[in-house]
Parts: sequence; C-alpha cells; structure tokens
Amino acid sequence: MMTTTRTARQYVACKATTVPTEIKVLMNHIYELHKGVRHMVLFTCNKRYSELAIQRLESQGFPYLVQPAGQHNLNVYFGRRECLEAIRLIVNRPLNQLTPEEDFILGTMLGYDLCAQCERYCKRKSECEGKCDECINGNSTTESKMAV
Repeated sequence: MMTTTRTARQYVACKATTVPTEIKVLMNHIYELHKGVRHMVLFTCNKRYSELAIQRLESQGFPYLVQPAGQHNLNVYFGRRECLEAIRLIVNRPLNQLTPEEDFILGTMLGYDLCAQCERYCKRKSECEGKCDECINGNSTTESKMAV
C-alpha cells in the first residue's frame, strides 16, 4: 500500500480551497430559494464571512438586509423583496428584544414549524407555559375557547 505525504505547501494550498461550513450553509439556503423551498432566509454568520456572503447574494440577485448579532456575528436576511420589506418594519432591534407577536411573525415567515411557533408564542406570553393543548382545550385563564 502506498501512502502519500503532503508537503506543507500542498497542505496550505488544500486548506485554502476549503469552503468554510458557514458558506456551505449559505449556498444551501441560496439553492433552496432558487428551488422555491423557502421565500426568506435568516443566515447568521461570523463577521469575517460577511463580505463573501454579500458578494454571493449580490451575484445571485437576491435582496438582503444585514443586522448585527452580538460582537462577532451578523444576521443576514435574504429572499423575496416583499418579505424583506416586512422584516425591515418588524425586526428593528435585537431578536431577543422582539415582542412575542413579532417573534411569532418572524418565525412563521422563516417557515419554522407552525405548531412549534404557536407553542413558543404561548410560552412567551406566559399564559400556558408552553402547554398549548391547554389553551386549545379552553383550560387557560383566557376567556376565548377553541373547538377542536
């Protein structure tokens, strides 16, 4: 059996062509947008990849919105223009400061599981502590009841 040993130069050249995982995730999101799997994406990445991410989005013709996410990261929203216009109005502060309603709208727009979003909303509103079957069955403290 023959083994090959790479020189330092070959190793560096190989490493230089390696695509970072975050950029692979971005490329998958772009693929899903092209295929119509989703209409909007929230992509969080390290700031060091922002220029590469923005170049890729611009080359693909996708509108985008960039917001800081802590000291080292960025949130990059991209996809359909009408979705981004709504995001511009809703997400005007850090995500952890969104109201339960804004958080629900954002999650739904991003295509997250609707039932999970409903459960999250109820939990955040502190009405049923995440036990949404109690809300649905009319066992919550609110007066509105829902037939199942």
